[in-house]
Amino acid sequence: MAQSKGTVVLAYSGGLDTSCILVWLKEQGYDVIAYLANIGQKEDFEAARKKALALGAKKVYIEDVSREFVESFIWPAVQANALYEDRYLLGTALARPCIARGLVGIAQQERAPYIAHGATGKGNDQVRFELSCYALCPKIKVVAPWRLPEFYQRFPGRRELMDYAKKHGIPVPVTPQTPWSMDENLMHISYEAGILENPKVIDHGSRGAGGVSCTCSLIGNFTAGPPVCWPAVIWGFSPLSTPLTPLWGWDCCSLPSPRRGKHGVGRIDIVENRFVGMKSRGIYETPAGTILYHAHLDIEAFTMDREVRKIKQGLSLKFSELVYNGFWHSPECEFLRECIGRSQEPVVGTVRLSVFKGHVYILGRESPRSLYNEELVSMNVQGDYEPADATGFININSLR
Repeated sequence: MAQSKGTVVLAYSGGLDTSCILVWLKEQGYDVIAYLANIGQKEDFEAARKKALALGAKKVYIEDVSREFVESFIWPAVQANALYEDRYLLGTALARPCIARGLVGIAQQERAPYIAHGATGKGNDQVRFELSCYALCPKIKVVAPWRLPEFYQRFPGRRELMDYAKKHGIPVPVTPQTPWSMDENLMHISYEAGILENPKVIDHGSRGAGGVSCTCSLIGNFTAGPPVCWPAVIWGFSPLSTPLTPLWGWDCCSLPSPRRGKHGVGRIDIVENRFVGMKSRGIYETPAGTILYHAHLDIEAFTMDREVRKIKQGLSLKFSELVYNGFWHSPECEFLRECIGRSQEPVVGTVRLSVFKGHVYILGRESPRSLYNEELVSMNVQGDYEPADATGFININSLR
């Protein structure tokens, strides 16, 4: 065993990488404190605690930060209509700064000089974790094994990690038959790496999505942005509408098996541009986020001034890029969140929609802050509009 190097707080998931990294860090002489954030993933947290202790962790912290994740990260993204490269709803990118907050908090509590993570040296998560940690605690030191030659030369791939796990008696959920990485939280679940790195491979069947046997209609109620009663679900013709806290509302909206999966709402298979400069293939399932995205987009168009919305659309693009690249805690991202939040004050109302065969269909909407004037726009009533005024409008616009 190497000479003691001090205490490191490891962002621990219990998967292949972080389980092996925990044991490897001990080999290097670190006292390891495992930190596991509950952000809504389906996990046996007590089993994860026992496993980390069995692997040699000095302490294990398991924090339920799911409410913080929803209220401080998911809601701002919903308000922004955040979408990276026109398709990705940023489920993983939103979770990283939330987890980093917890990591830094435990490191400060334990007076640990180091934080460690299992993010690959080729990916985005290393940037997201570390930029957040440095923003929250500039003096912290980060140990990133996948960027250390002594680690990545010893473990050039996941097969070598699996061999290491077998040698050290480390139980891991990954096998040579299912060699891909999964990341799950309240927002989504993602699949990447392994056989999925070949962009031609079609492997949808082995991902195990749940099934749905009927179409459902939903109602999302928005008050100044976030939904406060979500969802009111209509099965057949019997409506159910119960006031919900933001977290419970999101959990309901996740529509777990068997309701969510068969129609494939929110399921995408994309090649995206990583911040570090390479393209990567990812498979994402974001049923709740997709439904919320379409519902919020619709009520926003119904209640927001046209010119404000144009500016806000540009801010949303920049916000999505900043979040994807790991700049959640940057001054510019904080500024954008403030601006976007201010734009949401009139976004109040109810959207009715249905989901079917991979699509979300808007059925109707209503709002006390609506800018839609039925009489003004009607083809049957003149209202407070003088059609002759359009002649000058057209002439002026035709001059150039």
